[in-house]
Amino acid sequence: MFQLGKTIVSEDIIKKDFLCNLSACKGACCVDGDAGAPLEEAETKILKDIYPIIKTYLRKEGIKAIEEQGIFTTNDEGEFETPLINGADCAYVIFDEHKTALCAIEEAYNQGDIKWKKPVSCHLYPVRVKDYSEFSAVNYHHWYICDDACALGKELQVPVYKFVKEALIRKFGEDWYMELEKVADKMLK
Repeated sequence: MFQLGKTIVSEDIIKKDFLCNLSACKGACCVDGDAGAPLEEAETKILKDIYPIIKTYLRKEGIKAIEEQGIFTTNDEGEFETPLINGADCAYVIFDEHKTALCAIEEAYNQGDIKWKKPVSCHLYPVRVKDYSEFSAVNYHHWYICDDACALGKELQVPVYKFVKEALIRKFGEDWYMELEKVADKMLK
């Protein structure tokens, strides 16, 4: 672990390799698990504003889950999350012709219908950020369903922090990321 500003960062985001391999996993991270995607409070307001547009992209099961549970839910710790369909799929998941899970929010963004890509927690994955009162912990999350992504990242030599560069800049800013690159350069030499 090392400190970067008000973050404590796991060395794994520099030492581990990762490159999403959707053709292998079919987007399993969006349909497996026991909780929705973590949301920041500001993101709940964005979801409320853009939901009428996103709704046109959603599956009927997603719309039903959102109508029953809300545009977002709150877990036992009071943290915001996306709702789930029958305790599994994120309510915002759609599928392409190859049965690969995609994000309806990101699809609306890619089509130019909205200006928000998706929740930052999804954009950051496999990096997880836990905010504490004095700092944020920035960790690599290993999940067996991403073993193909780890193998592809290793084969193509893409460290986690480079794979999620855009998301890390979105979360912490460009200056923070430039400092991270300096630490990585020293660590990898």
